Amino acid sequence: MAIHLSEHFGYGKLIRFTVPTIIMMIFTSIYGVVDGVFVSNFAGKTAFAAVNLIMPALMIFAAAGFMLGTGGSAVVARTMGEGDLPRARRYFSLIIYTGIAAGLILTVLGFFIMEPLCAALGAEGEMLRLCVLYGRILTLALVPFILQNMFQSFLVAAERPKLGLGLTVAAGLTNMLGDYLLVGVLRQGVAGAAAATVASSLVGGVVPLIYFLLPNKTPLRLTAARPEGPVLKQTLVNGSSEMMSNLSMSLMSILYNFQLMRLIGEDGVAAYGVIMYVDFVFTAVFLGYSIGAGPIISFHYGAGNQGELRSLLGKSLRLTAVSGVLTTALAVGTAAPLSHIFVGYDGELLALTAHGFQLFALSFFGKAFNIFGSAFFTALSNGAVSAAISFLRTLLFQVTAVLVLPLLLELDGIWLSAAAAELLALFVTAVFLFALRTRYGYGGPPLKDRSSPDAPGVS
Repeated sequence: MAIHLSEHFGYGKLIRFTVPTIIMMIFTSIYGVVDGVFVSNFAGKTAFAAVNLIMPALMIFAAAGFMLGTGGSAVVARTMGEGDLPRARRYFSLIIYTGIAAGLILTVLGFFIMEPLCAALGAEGEMLRLCVLYGRILTLALVPFILQNMFQSFLVAAERPKLGLGLTVAAGLTNMLGDYLLVGVLRQGVAGAAAATVASSLVGGVVPLIYFLLPNKTPLRLTAARPEGPVLKQTLVNGSSEMMSNLSMSLMSILYNFQLMRLIGEDGVAAYGVIMYVDFVFTAVFLGYSIGAGPIISFHYGAGNQGELRSLLGKSLRLTAVSGVLTTALAVGTAAPLSHIFVGYDGELLALTAHGFQLFALSFFGKAFNIFGSAFFTALSNGAVSAAISFLRTLLFQVTAVLVLPLLLELDGIWLSAAAAELLALFVTAVFLFALRTRYGYGGPPLKDRSSPDAPGVS
């Protein structure tokens, strides 16, 4: 039976509701990893480095989907909690249409700036050609890719996380099959990998669009919508933390690549690429739980259910602690075999990658709490605090760490930068959770500031 946002969530029900989203995010990460495995093993180290060099820039374009999806789902779920379903549907439709428009604009922009962008990132010769080819093909699919990122959140708000999981599995299988045929069998290299990713985005983005256009059994569906400035503003503010996270991670990847090129050259970029692919899989656990729990938090905040909100926070913090410990231990223990999947053909590169990932994995415990903390405030429609946590953990602290620690620890300083940044951000997250406990009611006193996006001054 479907679990509704309005229900009381014990540990069992909370886990059952969020597990499909967790699996969805893990599967999304795994089929991204498959791209890297096929490119590295069938197209070579230069092609693998080229893909990893341009990917952070491509994620900047795709960040619009995460911003609109997480920020918009918080607004829509809260409006559902306030009992106004027609208004929630109107908001949902407006946000989806905005995502489509943003994707079209970014497609045109991205296609024409791709070559100078790749050159500015340092690509030359064959690497430049491969960067431009891969980037332009993926840019053509920005609309469905943005929609895919948005529907990951909105299918949860529509109380259909299992449908979201099914679509993700279908998209992932499409991508994996495409990689096998185009890269592994036909040897089409980065062009084949990009085409496989485009096909998967069509499944993950266009199919749910059709689903919500047709009559369905969820609370949400696409209807006529008019531009509403306060709603879009609240959506953008709410989702600013996710935008900040994606922008910051992309900029940090560029900085990591610069430092690694300076210290050890192309092998450093390849090793970091492997670490990022594997990191996506482990981080997907934390992201999946946060995306899955967010609409529940937003609904009960909108409904004024103070006791349920306090219960959700307590249970979430305990589950986050357990997942943080387990993923850290698992990542450290499996660093060598996971690295071997990508670069087993090069013994020196394999040793470099495995050692680097063991040090990098120490960041996972702090990352688990910081991702949830940022998502928690997004769900409460406090985009400012959510963005502050994201900005500090993914940009300010990491920039400082990746510039300073190598001066003290050389190459190991780069690998330990993420752990140092997450530890500092964990302190900030704890301070925000404690300081705002009375304002939002999860610390005891009545809830405050539960106005709708239509009201002026919503923060």
